[in-house]
Amino acid sequence: MDIALFIARRIAFNSQKSFSRFIIRLATVATAVSVAAMIITLAFVNGFQETVSQKVFSFWGHVRLQQYEPNKALVAEESPLETNNEAIAIVKGMPGVETVQTFATKSAVLQHESNIEGLLFKGVEAGYNFQHLQDFLREGEWPSFTDSLYSRDIVLSAPIAEQMELKVNDSIRIYFIDPGGGRSNFRRMRISGIYKTGIEEYDKLFAIGDLRLIQRLNNWQNNQVGGYEVFLSDYRQMDSVSFLINEHETLPTSWISRTVKEVYPNIFDWLGIQDVNRDVIFIVMAIVAIINLVTCLLILVLERTKMVGILKAIGAPDGTIQTLFLFHATYITLIGVGFGLLAGVGLALLQQYTGFISLDETAYYVATAPVKVIWWEVLLVCIGTVVVCFLSLIFPTLLVRNIQPVKAIQFR
Repeated sequence: MDIALFIARRIAFNSQKSFSRFIIRLATVATAVSVAAMIITLAFVNGFQETVSQKVFSFWGHVRLQQYEPNKALVAEESPLETNNEAIAIVKGMPGVETVQTFATKSAVLQHESNIEGLLFKGVEAGYNFQHLQDFLREGEWPSFTDSLYSRDIVLSAPIAEQMELKVNDSIRIYFIDPGGGRSNFRRMRISGIYKTGIEEYDKLFAIGDLRLIQRLNNWQNNQVGGYEVFLSDYRQMDSVSFLINEHETLPTSWISRTVKEVYPNIFDWLGIQDVNRDVIFIVMAIVAIINLVTCLLILVLERTKMVGILKAIGAPDGTIQTLFLFHATYITLIGVGFGLLAGVGLALLQQYTGFISLDETAYYVATAPVKVIWWEVLLVCIGTVVVCFLSLIFPTLLVRNIQPVKAIQFR
């Protein structure tokens, strides 16, 4: 058996009371807290970014195809786009594309008694897949498209319905604005459902109804729509898919593809800030763990000065004695990492299944703090902590080389 490992084990599991025992426990707790904080941070950042981004993707898809209009706001009424089945077949055949659905938007004003509210009416087709939005439906149902002319159903957001004192099956007057002529047309519609995404930019702006109504109001043909929503199997492919669409030679040159990140950059920029917060926490926690372990190791060396002198007197090389203290510090690190792993994963799973940490949905877009535990990241945190701490502990062990056997044996 390796003599350094044997002595390190005897020292590590020695139950004798000493000052270093308190320091070892302190270093173990500090390492555990650091590892737990890093795991919890990763789980919350991953969960938060995925939950909020999926809300955006569910409402608008991952990529949006529209008529190219360089001087027009990204969130505004679209110019008509003629449907092109051949072009859409090409898009559907691209890697990662799941579905492609038509849409259009139109400015409108809701009126109910003395309450007035402006919004964008989002029109969708009869075959629209509402499964992406099903989690957002709070009451009622999605619009029915049984009417041969156009559906008179509309789905409002919960904040608008509450502000205007409306509920499911209520009748409401909706005025559609003609941007060119300044005129308005009104329709009386029935509230078939109420939705809530938790994203204020959507809930205070959009209502959902029939695309055919927008076509009728804009005097569009049946083959004219506002654009296409492209849903992907993996959101990480949206930049590459959007690039492929824009660069594809056989697609109409008047079409332009934009990712949802380009349409709503403020939301995704805000989500990106979470990466900065995560990195700051990682750096702080790593520094805390390293400082505590280095301090602990120095105290261990000083407390064991007499033992070092005896080992040197009987011929033990400096390298063996350094390895002894490295093994001892590694035991402390591994115990701390183990407790930190249990605490971090335990708290993350507890939040995942109970949701005991709640948030202000108007500020954070979610009512409870979402978590997502990615196991390879957890493993990387644990291994990385052990490796970084081990490397940082090499330098303090050099103190062993300066200890003189005669003086060390007489040390009190």
